[in-house]
Amino acid sequence: MPSEVIVGLQWGDEGKGKITDYFSSFADCIVRYQGGSNAGHTVVVGGKSFKFHLMPSGAIRGKKTVIANGVVVDPSVLIDEIEMLKKNGIEVDLMISDRANVIMPYHKIFDSIQEELMKDKKIGTTKRGIGPCYSDKIARHGIRMIDIIDESRLKKEIKRIFSIKQKIFSSYGIELNEDEIFKEYIFYGKKLEKYVDDTSYFLNSIIDEKKILFEGAQGFLLDIDHGTYPYTTSSNTIAGGVCAGAGISPKKIGRIIGVMKAYTTRVGMGAMPTEEIGREGAHMAEKGHEYGTTTGRKRRCGWLDLVSAKYAVRVNGVDEIALTKLDVIDGLEKVKVCIAYEYEGKTVEKFPSSVEILEKCKPIYEEFDGWDGVRGKRKYEDLPKNAVKYIDFISDFLKTSIKIVSTGEDREDTIIL
Repeated sequence: MPSEVIVGLQWGDEGKGKITDYFSSFADCIVRYQGGSNAGHTVVVGGKSFKFHLMPSGAIRGKKTVIANGVVVDPSVLIDEIEMLKKNGIEVDLMISDRANVIMPYHKIFDSIQEELMKDKKIGTTKRGIGPCYSDKIARHGIRMIDIIDESRLKKEIKRIFSIKQKIFSSYGIELNEDEIFKEYIFYGKKLEKYVDDTSYFLNSIIDEKKILFEGAQGFLLDIDHGTYPYTTSSNTIAGGVCAGAGISPKKIGRIIGVMKAYTTRVGMGAMPTEEIGREGAHMAEKGHEYGTTTGRKRRCGWLDLVSAKYAVRVNGVDEIALTKLDVIDGLEKVKVCIAYEYEGKTVEKFPSSVEILEKCKPIYEEFDGWDGVRGKRKYEDLPKNAVKYIDFISDFLKTSIKIVSTGEDREDTIIL
Protein backbone atom coordinates (compact mmCIF):
# COMPACT_ATOMS: atom_id res chain seq x y z
CA MET A 1 0.00 0.00 0.00
CA PRO A 2 1.58 3.35 -1.04
CA SER A 3 2.80 5.40 1.91
CA GLU A 4 2.13 9.10 2.44
CA VAL A 5 4.57 11.83 3.41
CA ILE A 6 3.78 15.12 5.14
CA VAL A 7 6.42 17.78 4.61
CA GLY A 8 6.62 21.46 5.55
CA LEU A 9 7.12 23.85 2.62
CA GLN A 10 8.41 26.90 4.51
CA TRP A 11 10.78 27.54 7.45
CA GLY A 12 8.90 25.17 9.74
CA ASP A 13 5.95 25.93 12.05
CA GLU A 14 3.50 25.39 9.17
CA GLY A 15 0.97 23.46 11.25
CA LYS A 16 2.21 19.99 10.32
CA GLY A 17 1.10 18.61 13.68
CA LYS A 18 -2.56 19.31 13.00
CA ILE A 19 -2.37 18.00 9.43
CA THR A 20 -0.55 14.86 10.57
CA ASP A 21 -3.23 14.34 13.20
CA TYR A 22 -5.89 14.49 10.47
CA PHE A 23 -4.16 12.05 8.11
CA SER A 24 -3.20 9.73 10.97
CA SER A 25 -6.88 8.90 11.41
CA PHE A 26 -6.60 6.94 8.13
CA ALA A 27 -3.13 5.48 8.82
CA ASP A 28 -1.99 2.37 10.65
CA CYS A 29 1.45 3.69 11.56
CA ILE A 30 2.96 7.20 11.88
CA VAL A 31 6.72 7.71 11.53
CA ARG A 32 9.17 10.51 12.39
CA TYR A 33 12.18 10.16 10.06
CA GLN A 34 14.49 13.14 10.78
CA GLY A 35 15.24 15.99 13.16
CA GLY A 36 15.06 15.87 16.92
CA SER A 37 13.59 17.74 19.85
CA ASN A 38 14.16 21.01 17.98
CA ALA A 39 10.83 20.22 16.31
CA GLY A 40 7.63 21.49 17.89
CA HIS A 41 4.31 20.05 16.73
CA THR A 42 1.04 21.14 18.33
CA VAL A 43 -2.31 19.38 18.07
CA VAL A 44 -5.47 20.81 19.66
CA VAL A 45 -8.26 18.34 20.45
CA GLY A 46 -11.45 19.53 22.11
CA GLY A 47 -9.72 22.68 23.30
CA LYS A 48 -6.82 20.74 24.87
CA SER A 49 -3.38 21.41 23.44
CA PHE A 50 -0.79 18.63 23.01
CA LYS A 51 2.78 19.71 22.22
CA PHE A 52 5.34 17.24 20.87
CA HIS A 53 9.06 17.52 20.16
CA LEU A 54 9.84 13.88 19.39
CA MET A 55 6.69 11.76 19.51
CA PRO A 56 4.88 11.49 16.17
CA SER A 57 1.68 13.55 16.28
CA GLY A 58 -0.44 10.48 15.52
CA ALA A 59 0.21 9.25 19.07
CA ILE A 60 -2.86 11.19 20.23
CA ARG A 61 -5.06 8.79 18.29
CA GLY A 62 -3.40 5.79 19.94
CA LYS A 63 -1.83 4.68 16.65
CA LYS A 64 1.39 2.72 16.18
CA THR A 65 4.21 5.27 16.16
CA VAL A 66 7.82 4.94 15.06
CA ILE A 67 10.88 7.10 15.68
CA ALA A 68 13.16 6.00 12.85
CA ASN A 69 16.94 5.92 12.41
CA GLY A 70 17.19 9.43 10.92
CA VAL A 71 15.99 11.08 14.15
CA VAL A 72 18.39 12.19 16.89
CA VAL A 73 16.79 11.27 20.21
CA ASP A 74 16.92 13.20 23.47
CA PRO A 75 15.89 10.41 25.89
CA SER A 76 14.82 12.78 28.65
CA VAL A 77 12.44 14.69 26.36
CA LEU A 78 11.02 11.48 24.93
CA ILE A 79 10.38 9.95 28.36
CA ASP A 80 8.54 13.13 29.42
CA GLU A 81 6.31 12.96 26.34
CA ILE A 82 5.52 9.29 26.92
CA GLU A 83 4.54 10.07 30.52
CA MET A 84 2.42 13.03 29.40
CA LEU A 85 0.45 10.80 27.02
CA LYS A 86 -0.07 8.16 29.70
CA LYS A 87 -1.36 10.78 32.16
CA ASN A 88 -3.92 11.78 29.52
CA GLY A 89 -5.11 8.19 29.22
CA ILE A 90 -3.46 7.58 25.84
CA GLU A 91 -1.86 4.19 25.27
CA VAL A 92 1.66 4.54 23.85
CA ASP A 93 2.42 2.07 21.06
CA LEU A 94 5.94 3.19 20.15
CA MET A 95 8.99 1.73 18.43
CA ILE A 96 12.37 3.52 18.43
CA SER A 97 15.10 2.64 15.97
CA ASP A 98 18.09 0.91 17.54
CA ARG A 99 20.18 2.84 14.99
CA ALA A 100 18.94 6.31 16.00
CA ASN A 101 21.69 8.53 17.42
CA VAL A 102 21.31 9.90 20.95
CA ILE A 103 21.77 13.50 22.08
CA MET A 104 24.31 13.62 24.90
CA PRO A 105 24.89 16.42 27.46
CA TYR A 106 28.06 17.56 25.71
CA HIS A 107 26.11 18.11 22.49
CA LYS A 108 23.95 20.75 24.19
CA ILE A 109 26.98 22.37 25.82
CA PHE A 110 28.84 22.57 22.51
CA ASP A 111 25.74 23.92 20.75
CA SER A 112 25.73 26.89 23.15
CA ILE A 113 29.50 27.40 22.85
CA GLN A 114 29.32 27.53 19.05
CA GLU A 115 26.48 30.05 19.09
CA GLU A 116 28.41 32.30 21.48
CA LEU A 117 31.58 32.11 19.38
CA MET A 118 29.67 33.00 16.20
CA LYS A 119 28.46 36.27 17.79
CA ASP A 120 26.61 38.31 15.13
CA LYS A 121 26.99 35.42 12.64
CA LYS A 122 25.20 32.90 14.86
CA ILE A 123 22.69 30.53 13.28
CA GLY A 124 20.01 30.95 15.94
CA THR A 125 19.76 27.28 16.91
CA THR A 126 17.45 25.91 19.60
CA LYS A 127 20.59 24.92 21.60
CA ARG A 128 19.17 21.43 22.05
CA GLY A 129 22.30 19.74 20.72
CA ILE A 130 20.85 18.73 17.36
CA GLY A 131 23.69 19.98 15.12
CA PRO A 132 26.52 18.61 17.29
CA CYS A 133 24.75 15.24 17.53
CA TYR A 134 24.42 14.99 13.74
CA SER A 135 28.06 16.10 13.44
CA ASP A 136 29.15 13.25 15.71
CA LYS A 137 27.01 10.84 13.72
CA ILE A 138 28.79 11.80 10.49
CA ALA A 139 32.20 11.75 12.23
CA ARG A 140 31.33 8.27 13.57
CA HIS A 141 31.58 9.36 17.20
CA GLY A 142 27.89 8.93 17.95
CA ILE A 143 26.10 7.05 20.71
CA ARG A 144 23.08 5.15 19.40
CA MET A 145 19.94 3.79 21.04
CA ILE A 146 21.37 0.28 20.77
CA ASP A 147 24.27 1.46 22.97
CA ILE A 148 22.26 2.90 25.87
CA ILE A 149 20.35 -0.36 26.42
CA ASP A 150 23.58 -2.34 26.90
CA GLU A 151 25.72 -1.40 29.95
CA SER A 152 29.02 -2.89 28.77
CA ARG A 153 28.58 -1.48 25.29
CA LEU A 154 27.70 2.01 26.55
CA LYS A 155 30.67 2.06 28.94
CA LYS A 156 33.00 1.07 26.11
CA GLU A 157 31.59 3.68 23.70
CA ILE A 158 31.60 6.51 26.23
CA LYS A 159 35.22 5.72 27.15
CA ARG A 160 36.24 5.81 23.48
CA ILE A 161 34.43 9.07 22.76
CA PHE A 162 35.45 10.81 25.99
CA SER A 163 39.13 10.47 25.10
CA ILE A 164 38.34 12.93 22.29
CA LYS A 165 35.62 15.06 23.87
CA GLN A 166 37.43 15.86 27.10
CA LYS A 167 40.40 17.32 25.22
CA ILE A 168 38.06 19.60 23.27
CA PHE A 169 36.05 20.76 26.29
CA SER A 170 39.14 21.26 28.46
CA SER A 171 40.17 24.06 26.11
CA TYR A 172 36.97 25.85 27.19
CA GLY A 173 37.58 25.13 30.87
CA ILE A 174 34.80 22.53 31.01
CA GLU A 175 35.21 19.16 32.70
CA LEU A 176 32.85 16.36 31.70
CA ASN A 177 31.93 13.69 34.25
CA GLU A 178 32.13 10.35 32.49
CA ASP A 179 30.59 8.33 35.34
CA GLU A 180 27.62 10.67 35.82
CA ILE A 181 26.79 10.63 32.12
CA PHE A 182 27.10 6.84 32.02
CA LYS A 183 24.70 6.43 34.97
CA GLU A 184 22.22 8.94 33.54
CA TYR A 185 22.05 7.27 30.14
CA ILE A 186 21.87 3.72 31.47
CA PHE A 187 18.84 4.93 33.45
CA TYR A 188 17.29 6.28 30.22
CA GLY A 189 18.14 3.03 28.45
CA LYS A 190 16.28 0.96 31.04
CA LYS A 191 13.24 3.23 30.71
CA LEU A 192 13.18 3.01 26.91
CA GLU A 193 14.54 -0.49 26.25
CA LYS A 194 11.14 -2.06 25.62
CA TYR A 195 10.54 0.36 22.75
CA VAL A 196 13.89 -0.14 20.96
CA ASP A 197 13.97 -2.36 17.86
CA ASP A 198 14.91 -2.54 14.18
CA THR A 199 12.38 -0.07 12.76
CA SER A 200 13.46 -0.44 9.13
CA TYR A 201 12.77 -4.17 9.31
CA PHE A 202 9.40 -3.52 10.94
CA LEU A 203 8.31 -0.86 8.43
CA ASN A 204 9.28 -2.98 5.45
CA SER A 205 7.39 -5.93 6.93
CA ILE A 206 4.10 -3.99 6.97
CA ILE A 207 4.49 -1.44 4.17
CA ASP A 208 2.70 -3.49 1.49
CA GLU A 209 -0.29 -4.28 3.70
CA LYS A 210 -0.63 -1.30 6.03
CA LYS A 211 -0.92 2.45 5.50
CA ILE A 212 2.15 4.30 6.77
CA LEU A 213 2.29 8.06 7.26
CA PHE A 214 5.71 9.74 7.42
CA GLU A 215 5.76 12.98 9.41
CA GLY A 216 8.43 15.54 8.54
CA ALA A 217 9.88 17.96 11.08
CA GLN A 218 10.99 21.58 10.53
CA GLY A 219 10.42 22.77 6.94
CA PHE A 220 11.88 22.53 3.45
CA LEU A 221 13.69 25.88 3.61
CA LEU A 222 15.62 24.56 6.62
CA ASP A 223 16.91 21.51 4.73
CA ILE A 224 20.67 21.10 5.16
CA ASP A 225 21.21 20.77 1.38
CA HIS A 226 18.34 22.69 -0.22
CA GLY A 227 17.52 25.30 2.43
CA THR A 228 18.92 28.75 3.18
CA TYR A 229 22.35 27.41 4.17
CA PRO A 230 23.98 27.97 6.64
CA TYR A 231 20.78 29.15 8.37
CA THR A 232 19.27 25.68 8.30
CA THR A 233 18.75 22.66 10.48
CA SER A 234 21.17 19.70 10.38
CA SER A 235 19.07 17.10 8.56
CA ASN A 236 17.29 16.55 5.26
CA THR A 237 13.77 17.82 5.81
CA ILE A 238 12.65 17.07 2.24
CA ALA A 239 10.28 14.25 1.33
CA GLY A 240 13.23 12.34 -0.14
CA GLY A 241 14.73 12.20 3.35
CA VAL A 242 12.16 9.53 4.22
CA CYS A 243 14.10 6.82 2.40
CA ALA A 244 17.41 7.27 4.24
CA GLY A 245 15.77 8.41 7.47
CA ALA A 246 13.46 5.42 7.78
CA GLY A 247 15.17 2.75 5.69
CA ILE A 248 12.56 2.24 2.98
CA SER A 249 12.65 2.24 -0.82
CA PRO A 250 11.57 5.30 -2.87
CA LYS A 251 9.25 2.89 -4.70
CA LYS A 252 7.14 2.63 -1.54
CA ILE A 253 6.25 6.34 -1.37
CA GLY A 254 2.88 7.32 -2.81
CA ARG A 255 1.29 10.68 -2.06
CA ILE A 256 3.32 13.68 -0.83
CA ILE A 257 1.37 16.36 1.05
CA GLY A 258 3.00 19.77 1.42
CA VAL A 259 1.93 21.95 4.35
CA MET A 260 2.21 25.73 4.30
CA LYS A 261 0.72 28.68 6.11
CA ALA A 262 -1.35 31.31 4.34
CA TYR A 263 1.51 33.67 5.27
CA THR A 264 5.20 33.17 6.14
CA THR A 265 7.06 32.88 9.43
CA ARG A 266 10.63 32.26 10.42
CA VAL A 267 12.48 31.79 13.72
CA GLY A 268 16.10 32.79 14.19
CA MET A 269 18.56 34.30 11.76
CA GLY A 270 18.63 34.39 7.96
CA ALA A 271 17.00 36.21 5.06
CA MET A 272 13.21 36.45 4.78
CA PRO A 273 12.25 38.65 1.80
CA THR A 274 8.56 39.07 2.71
CA GLU A 275 9.08 39.91 6.39
CA GLU A 276 6.66 42.58 7.65
CA ILE A 277 7.80 44.56 10.67
CA GLY A 278 4.79 46.89 10.67
CA ARG A 279 1.11 46.58 11.53
CA GLU A 280 0.38 43.58 9.28
CA GLY A 281 3.29 41.57 10.70
CA ALA A 282 2.14 42.36 14.24
CA HIS A 283 -1.39 41.25 13.29
CA MET A 284 -0.08 37.87 12.08
CA ALA A 285 2.07 37.38 15.18
CA GLU A 286 -0.78 38.19 17.56
CA LYS A 287 -3.61 36.35 15.79
CA GLY A 288 -1.41 33.38 14.91
CA HIS A 289 0.15 33.08 18.40
CA GLU A 290 3.49 33.03 16.65
CA TYR A 291 5.79 31.87 19.40
CA GLY A 292 7.95 28.77 18.98
CA THR A 293 6.71 25.54 20.59
CA THR A 294 10.31 24.54 21.27
CA THR A 295 12.06 27.84 22.07
CA GLY A 296 9.23 30.21 22.99
CA ARG A 297 10.87 32.77 20.70
CA LYS A 298 8.66 35.19 18.78
CA ARG A 299 8.50 34.26 15.11
CA ARG A 300 9.18 36.75 12.36
CA CYS A 301 6.05 37.17 10.22
CA GLY A 302 5.37 38.27 6.65
CA TRP A 303 3.37 37.73 3.49
CA LEU A 304 3.18 34.40 1.68
CA ASP A 305 6.25 33.85 -0.52
CA LEU A 306 5.30 31.87 -3.62
CA VAL A 307 8.83 32.00 -5.06
CA SER A 308 10.11 29.81 -2.23
CA ALA A 309 6.87 27.78 -2.24
CA LYS A 310 7.30 26.96 -5.93
CA TYR A 311 10.85 25.80 -5.21
CA ALA A 312 9.59 23.64 -2.32
CA VAL A 313 6.83 22.07 -4.42
CA ARG A 314 9.33 21.22 -7.17
CA VAL A 315 12.03 19.61 -5.04
CA ASN A 316 9.59 17.66 -2.88
CA GLY A 317 7.37 16.56 -5.76
CA VAL A 318 4.30 17.71 -3.85
CA ASP A 319 1.02 16.13 -4.98
CA GLU A 320 -1.29 18.34 -2.94
CA ILE A 321 -1.17 21.18 -0.44
CA ALA A 322 -2.66 21.71 3.00
CA LEU A 323 -3.05 25.46 3.54
CA THR A 324 -3.07 26.34 7.23
CA LYS A 325 -3.88 29.38 9.38
CA LEU A 326 -6.01 31.10 6.75
CA ASP A 327 -8.04 32.52 9.64
CA VAL A 328 -5.02 34.44 10.95
CA ILE A 329 -5.19 36.96 8.10
CA ASP A 330 -8.87 37.62 8.75
CA GLY A 331 -9.51 41.33 9.17
CA LEU A 332 -6.70 42.75 7.03
CA GLU A 333 -7.78 45.36 4.49
CA LYS A 334 -5.32 44.10 1.87
CA VAL A 335 -3.49 40.78 1.56
CA LYS A 336 -0.28 40.42 -0.44
CA VAL A 337 1.46 37.47 -2.08
CA CYS A 338 5.05 37.52 -3.32
CA ILE A 339 5.20 36.24 -6.92
CA ALA A 340 8.81 37.20 -7.79
CA TYR A 341 11.85 39.06 -6.44
CA GLU A 342 13.62 42.17 -7.66
CA TYR A 343 17.41 41.93 -7.49
CA GLU A 344 19.72 44.62 -8.85
CA GLY A 345 17.01 45.92 -11.15
CA LYS A 346 16.12 42.49 -12.55
CA THR A 347 13.09 40.28 -11.93
CA VAL A 348 14.04 36.96 -10.31
CA GLU A 349 11.57 34.06 -10.41
CA LYS A 350 13.96 31.33 -9.21
CA PHE A 351 14.80 30.98 -5.52
CA PRO A 352 18.50 31.94 -5.07
CA SER A 353 21.06 29.47 -3.72
CA SER A 354 23.06 32.32 -2.17
CA VAL A 355 21.80 33.78 1.11
CA GLU A 356 23.73 36.95 0.32
CA ILE A 357 21.64 37.41 -2.83
CA LEU A 358 18.43 36.45 -1.01
CA GLU A 359 19.12 39.13 1.61
CA LYS A 360 19.15 41.76 -1.15
CA CYS A 361 16.01 40.51 -2.91
CA LYS A 362 12.92 42.70 -2.70
CA PRO A 363 9.50 41.07 -3.03
CA ILE A 364 7.25 41.77 -6.00
CA TYR A 365 3.66 41.49 -4.79
CA GLU A 366 0.24 40.59 -6.12
CA GLU A 367 -2.36 42.34 -3.95
CA PHE A 368 -5.82 41.08 -2.96
CA ASP A 369 -8.76 42.63 -1.15
CA GLY A 370 -8.95 41.32 2.39
CA TRP A 371 -11.75 39.43 4.10
CA ASP A 372 -13.19 38.49 7.46
CA GLY A 373 -15.07 35.48 8.77
CA VAL A 374 -12.79 32.54 7.89
CA ARG A 375 -12.20 31.43 11.47
CA GLY A 376 -13.96 28.22 12.43
CA LYS A 377 -15.54 27.62 9.02
CA ARG A 378 -15.86 23.94 8.10
CA LYS A 379 -17.40 24.15 4.63
CA TYR A 380 -15.71 25.61 1.56
CA GLU A 381 -18.89 27.32 0.40
CA ASP A 382 -19.01 29.24 3.70
CA LEU A 383 -15.65 30.94 3.11
CA PRO A 384 -15.63 34.63 2.11
CA LYS A 385 -15.34 35.12 -1.67
CA ASN A 386 -12.06 37.02 -1.37
CA ALA A 387 -10.55 34.18 0.66
CA VAL A 388 -11.58 31.72 -2.07
CA LYS A 389 -9.92 33.94 -4.70
CA TYR A 390 -6.75 33.89 -2.60
CA ILE A 391 -6.78 30.09 -2.34
CA ASP A 392 -7.42 29.68 -6.08
CA PHE A 393 -4.57 32.05 -6.96
CA ILE A 394 -2.09 30.10 -4.82
CA SER A 395 -3.17 26.78 -6.33
CA ASP A 396 -2.97 28.11 -9.90
CA PHE A 397 0.43 29.75 -9.34
CA LEU A 398 1.92 26.57 -7.87
CA LYS A 399 0.08 24.30 -10.33
CA THR A 400 -0.82 22.13 -7.34
CA SER A 401 -4.22 21.40 -5.83
CA ILE A 402 -5.04 22.69 -2.37
CA LYS A 403 -6.95 19.84 -0.74
CA ILE A 404 -7.10 21.01 2.88
CA VAL A 405 -7.75 24.44 4.38
CA SER A 406 -7.29 24.94 8.12
CA THR A 407 -9.49 27.65 9.64
CA GLY A 408 -8.58 27.36 13.33
CA GLU A 409 -6.47 25.53 15.90
CA ASP A 410 -8.95 22.78 16.72
CA ARG A 411 -8.91 19.43 14.96
CA GLU A 412 -12.44 20.05 13.62
CA ASP A 413 -11.69 23.49 12.14
CA THR A 414 -10.67 21.92 8.85
CA ILE A 415 -12.11 22.05 5.33
CA ILE A 416 -11.49 19.08 3.04
CA LEU A 417 -11.73 19.87 -0.67
